[in-house]
Amino acid sequence: MAKVTFTAARVNGFRCPADKKQAFMWDATAPGLGLRATPAGRPAYVFQGVYQGKDVRVTIGGTDAWTVSDAQAKARALQRLIDEGKDPRDLKRDAIAAAEAKSAALAAQAEAEKLEALTVGEVWRVYLEDRKSFWGERHYADHVKMAKAGGEVSKRGVKLAPDGTKPKTMPGPIYQLLGLPLRDLTPVVIERWAAEQAKTRPTYARLCWRCLKVFLNWCAENQDFSVLLSSSNPAKTKKAREVLGKPSTHDDSLERGQLATWFGAVKGIDNPVISAYLQIMLLTGARPGEALTLKWEDVDFQWKSMKIRDKDEGERVIPLTPYVSSLLCGLPRRNEWVFSSTRALSQDPDAIRRREAKHARKGSVAPTGERVRTSASGHLADPGSSHRCVCASVGLEGLTLHGLRRSFATLSEWLEIPTGVVAQIQGHKPSATAEKHYKRRPLDLLRVHHERIEEWILAQAGITNLTEEGAQTSTVTD
Repeated sequence: MAKVTFTAARVNGFRCPADKKQAFMWDATAPGLGLRATPAGRPAYVFQGVYQGKDVRVTIGGTDAWTVSDAQAKARALQRLIDEGKDPRDLKRDAIAAAEAKSAALAAQAEAEKLEALTVGEVWRVYLEDRKSFWGERHYADHVKMAKAGGEVSKRGVKLAPDGTKPKTMPGPIYQLLGLPLRDLTPVVIERWAAEQAKTRPTYARLCWRCLKVFLNWCAENQDFSVLLSSSNPAKTKKAREVLGKPSTHDDSLERGQLATWFGAVKGIDNPVISAYLQIMLLTGARPGEALTLKWEDVDFQWKSMKIRDKDEGERVIPLTPYVSSLLCGLPRRNEWVFSSTRALSQDPDAIRRREAKHARKGSVAPTGERVRTSASGHLADPGSSHRCVCASVGLEGLTLHGLRRSFATLSEWLEIPTGVVAQIQGHKPSATAEKHYKRRPLDLLRVHHERIEEWILAQAGITNLTEEGAQTSTVTD
């Protein structure tokens, strides 16, 4: 091969003929140094030598990165390796591997530092997104609520603060922990948090603590986050459980002799939607939230059934009993919800004055104009306040909405209704193997028992004519 002395001019002017795949020019100064060019690419310095009787070629680099003198020095160094019995290709591979290992180590270090800095709030958002498809809408909303920052104008509070402003919402109990790095969420930190929350809202704090334990269990099972936990589950400590206390059991329910008084008070509520809601709560044993979210499409007047969205089974179908049907027929169809929220203020001047006087006694301001505040959802938001008021007026203080659900189960004992029937109507999970795997009661069989329960409860309340005592049979729309 003809050799020439490499100069900058010769190197820069070297080109590969268009009719060839590649062309070489070799240096007369440095042994083995060449310049390789292709029609499409830029020229590059190469080294070619003989190692163990075989030709060895190694690319040094492009002419834009290597000067002639640097390329000559590199070629001499590679020839020395061959003279020492070393393969220059191994050296290059080792250098590349070392560079890749260094790059990978730097990337891993950066990822570890990023992981170390992860806050509880960032992981909490990943947790909610991961579990959202497995939760119900209400359960997901509860998790969002307990981590809210607060500070928003309260939609439920009507009593003004001393400075004349409306009260603002409090931060959710878990919000206090969101800014901490997950690695700093130690048992001591959680115990301190639990003690602080237990002073102001122990019941809600217990719920949040249980949700926090589930969240940390999820973190422990996730390989990305488990390394950040100080223990398998920092929230599972005896001290945290002690400071939050045990939840008190509720036993509020209506006695047989109280039914007439309760029905009389509830039927006297001036809002027919709330009145019907409370009566249907007692007569179906549904959970408060299940009844609130009942839609008209869930009520089948032809086949006398109602579809309840259930927190355990997804949904269940229960009988539409005669009195409940008469109550539903009398409700206005304002939107998709059966128990829709009130839209307009009464035009009766006396009613307006009574409302203003009521708000004045509470120290709040009555709504202005012809419209009152309505829930954003379109259905009743807080029927419990009306229930508490009417119960207090007839000496039934302490009876909660869930107490009505409890009353349904308790009062059915008077008729010796099978426990499984009551559980299926109320949406309780089967408690025995036979109930879980062998008994599937059809709707008609449930109707036989459910109508007996309704008829007996109404009889104890002194209600005998279902149509007259319930509601108008024509459906009102507006």
